[in-house]
Amino acid sequence: MNINLIVDGEARQAARGRTYDRLDPVTGEVATTAAAAELEDVNDAVESAARAFKSWSKTGPGERRALLMKAAEIMESKAEEFTAAMIAETGATAGWAGFNVMLAAGVIREAAAMTTQIGGEVIPSNKPNTLAMGVYKPKGVCLGIAPWNAPVILGTRAVAMPIACGNTVVLKASEMCPATHRLIGQCLVDAGLPKGVLNVITNAPEDAATIVERLVAHPQIRHVNFTGSSQVGRIIGRLAGEHLKPALLELGGKAPLIVLDDADIDGAVNAAIFGAFMNQGQICMSTERLIVDEKVADEFVEKLAARAAALPAGNPREQVVLGSLITFQAAEKMERIMADATSKGARILAGGKRDGAIVQATLVDHVKPGMTIYEEESFGPVKPVIRVSGEEEAIRVANDTEYGLSAAVFSRDLQRAMRVAERIESGICHINGATVSDEPQMPFGGVKASGYGRFGGKAAIAEFTDLRWITIEDPHQHYPF
Repeated sequence: MNINLIVDGEARQAARGRTYDRLDPVTGEVATTAAAAELEDVNDAVESAARAFKSWSKTGPGERRALLMKAAEIMESKAEEFTAAMIAETGATAGWAGFNVMLAAGVIREAAAMTTQIGGEVIPSNKPNTLAMGVYKPKGVCLGIAPWNAPVILGTRAVAMPIACGNTVVLKASEMCPATHRLIGQCLVDAGLPKGVLNVITNAPEDAATIVERLVAHPQIRHVNFTGSSQVGRIIGRLAGEHLKPALLELGGKAPLIVLDDADIDGAVNAAIFGAFMNQGQICMSTERLIVDEKVADEFVEKLAARAAALPAGNPREQVVLGSLITFQAAEKMERIMADATSKGARILAGGKRDGAIVQATLVDHVKPGMTIYEEESFGPVKPVIRVSGEEEAIRVANDTEYGLSAAVFSRDLQRAMRVAERIESGICHINGATVSDEPQMPFGGVKASGYGRFGGKAAIAEFTDLRWITIEDPHQHYPF
C-alpha cells in the first residue's frame, strides 16, 4: 500500500519524493510505503491550514455539523479498509479494528453535535449601561499528534473537536500506522471539508523529532494535542511551553483494578479479563495492576487464570482474541518483565509464552514493589496480581505510581466503593466496571504523569477555543480624565 500526504486538500508526495516502509509485525513484510515528509512539507501543511482558518473559522455551525456528519458516514463505509490497514500495520485483531471505526464515527458525530454548544455567557459588569460577555472563539491552527494503539479512535479524536470548534488542523500520523491515520483525513476530505482545514503529515521514524519540533515551533500553530507515552509527552510539553503554546496531553497509565473483600468475584473477573487483555494490553487505560484483597485473592486469581489461559493468541487474520504486539521488540520486553518478576519471587499462573511478536495472555501472581512489572507500564498482555490486606493498603498501592489515568473498584457496597474511588488519584474511575471504557461525550484525561486537559464532549470545547472578554459600552460614559 502506497500513501501520500494530504496537504491543501490534495494528495502529494513528500518534497523530495522520499518514502519509508512500515512492516507488518506478524509477517515482517511491507505493510505500507508512506511519504516521508520534509520540513518544507511541514511548512506547506501549516501554511495551508492558516489560510483555511480565515474562512473556516467563520463557517456557520450548521455547515460544520453537516460536513462532520457526512464524514462519519463515510468512515463507517470504509470499515473494511480501516480494518485491513490496522491488521497489517499494527497486528490488531479485526474486532478491535471494527470497534475503532465504530467509536471514531461516534467521536465525529459528538463533535458535530458540539458545533451549536460553543457559546459563552453574559457577565454582570460594574459599569452602568455595559453589556459584558465571555465568548469562546477558535484558536487557529491546531496540531494533533496521534498514536498507533487505537489509531482510528485516537487519530479522529485529535482532529474532530478542533475542526468542530472552527479551528484548522495538521495531523501528524504515527510512523507505525501511516495508512490508517491517512484514511481518517481521506474521510473528511471526501465529505467535502474545504481544502486546508485538515492536513495529514507522515514521516520516517528517524525524522520524527525534527518534524515535531518544527511543527510545535511554527508560529502559526496555536495549540498542540498529543496522545502517547509519558516519556514523549514530557518532550511535547516542554516544547509547547518553550513556545508558549497550550497543550492537551493524554499519556501513559498504570491503571489499578481494586477487588475489595466484598466484591462480586465473577463480575470482577469479567472486567479484569477484558480490561487487561483487550488489544493485547496496548491501551492507555489497560488494567495494569490487579490489586486484590487477600481474603478473596485465591478465588479471584484461580478464576482469572483459567479465563486468561483459554484466550487464543496468534495471527490476527485468524480467529484469535490476542493478536500481535506492535513490534518484535515490544514482545521481547514482555519476556524481560516476566523474567524479572519470577527471579524476585513472583509466579506465572497463565500464559508466559511468546512466538515472535505474539505473546500469550499472562497472569503474574505475588507481585511486590521492586519488580519492573509493579513499577512500570508494561503496555502488553503481561499482568500483575498484587495481594493486599484491607482497604487502606489497596488505596495506598493504587496510588503508588506516577500515573493517574483510569482506575476501577469492585465492591457490593456502593458507598464504600465511592469512598475508595474518591481517594484514588486518577482522571477516570469506574465502580464495578473495567478500567477500559470510552464514550465520545465523556471528559477523558488523566492526572500526574498521565497528562493534563480533557478530550470529549463539552469538556473539549474549553481545550480548543479561547475565551474572550467582549463588552458593549456607553460611548458617553464618564472617565476620570
